[in-house]
Amino acid sequence: MAVETKGVTCKIPLDLHNRISEEIRATESTMSKFIEMIIQEHYEKGAGKIMAKGRTLAFQVSEELFQRVKEYLERFEKVHHRRLTQKEFIIGLIEQALEEAEEEFEAAEAAGQEEQEESAWADAQGEETGEDEGDPSTGLPSEYAAWSAPQEDGQEAADEGEVDAESETAETEDAGETEEAEEEIYA
Repeated sequence: MAVETKGVTCKIPLDLHNRISEEIRATESTMSKFIEMIIQEHYEKGAGKIMAKGRTLAFQVSEELFQRVKEYLERFEKVHHRRLTQKEFIIGLIEQALEEAEEEFEAAEAAGQEEQEESAWADAQGEETGEDEGDPSTGLPSEYAAWSAPQEDGQEAADEGEVDAESETAETEDAGETEEAEEEIYA
């Protein structure tokens, strides 16, 4: 299906004409394709594709990278039968990289939040069971571990006997001192 066309004729300053002709030769295009592309870009801008108030990003690249970009844009035009400007190409790359970075940031933040929640849960479980310190077999802090340590048969009774004997000795000594003190008062 052939697209109907109509000729456009106008006069432009010679230096502008020379610049256009130079670009057409460099891109191996035609005047018709070039003018059509310029008009399409103009109407796309009017449709809101370009921000009304924009900021400029300016940077230099090596000659090699610049030539690679030019070659890519030429191949793009040959394959897709539409011209892609350097500006469209670079803005597209920046937007794509920012979207990917945003996804990575969100994933990292979600992983960090999940890790914090798991850590908090583990800490809470440790506090409930006492596993964070002390004797893990009893769940008691280390200073109370001896209270629940298993005793050999007869050991517990012997320990109790030692405590009782020590208590009796201490009580006897206390009683003796008290009697001596009373004798001194009455004497």
